[in-house]
Amino acid sequence: MNGTLSIVATPIGNLEDITLRALRVLREADYVLCEDTRVTGNLLKHHGISTKTRHYDAHASERVHEGILNDLEEGKHIALVSDAGTPGISDPGVLLVARARKAGARIDAIPGPSALTAAFSISGISGNSFVFLGFVPQKKGRQTFFKSLPAYQIPVIFYEAPHRIMKTLESLKSELPETTHVIIARELTKIFEEVVAGTPEEVLQYFINHPDHVRGEFVVMVENV
Repeated sequence: MNGTLSIVATPIGNLEDITLRALRVLREADYVLCEDTRVTGNLLKHHGISTKTRHYDAHASERVHEGILNDLEEGKHIALVSDAGTPGISDPGVLLVARARKAGARIDAIPGPSALTAAFSISGISGNSFVFLGFVPQKKGRQTFFKSLPAYQIPVIFYEAPHRIMKTLESLKSELPETTHVIIARELTKIFEEVVAGTPEEVLQYFINHPDHVRGEFVVMVENV
C-alpha cells in the first residue's frame, strides 16, 4: 500500500492543546475520519482547516472498513481522530489500525493530549508505575471490577461517565479500605477543571454536596495506601 493512516491526538478540552504537526497533518490529509463530524468540524474551523470529514466510530461496518482500505491502497493520506484525546485508547481506532497494518499501509502516530496522562501529571501520586483499566464495565463484570481494586500494589486509573460516577463512588466506598486515596479529575483543560482528593467516603460526600459538579468525563485514580 502507498497510503498513510495518521493517528492524530486532538484536544481533550482547550482547543489550543494541539501540536503544530497535528495541524499540518489535518490540513494535508485527503480526509479526516472522526466520531462526530460536528465536534471535529468545530476544531478544524477554529484552526482554519477545510479538510473534509467522514464519520467513523466503534460501530463502523465492514463496508466502511473496506472503503478506507481501498483508499489507502490508492495512496491516499487519511487522518483518524476521536472526539477528544488519542484514538485507540478507550476510543475508536484499534480495529482500523490493526487492519491497515495487516494490509501493509503506513501508520503514523501524531502524539498529543490524553486525559490519562494529563490527570496523572496533576494527581500528586508518586512513582512511575500505574495500571490503566479504561472505562468501568457498564453491567457485566462491574462488581468484579471494583472487588479487584484492593489487590493492586500500584495506583489504578480508569475512566467513568458522569451518569455513572455516583454509583462508582459508592462502590469505591463499599469495596475499598477507608485509608485508600482516591483522586478525581474532571473537565480537564476546560474552564471548570477540577481535582478532588480524599478517602472514598470524602470524595463521595463532596459530590453529594455538589451535584452541579457531576458533569463532564471523569478520570478516577485509586492509590492503595
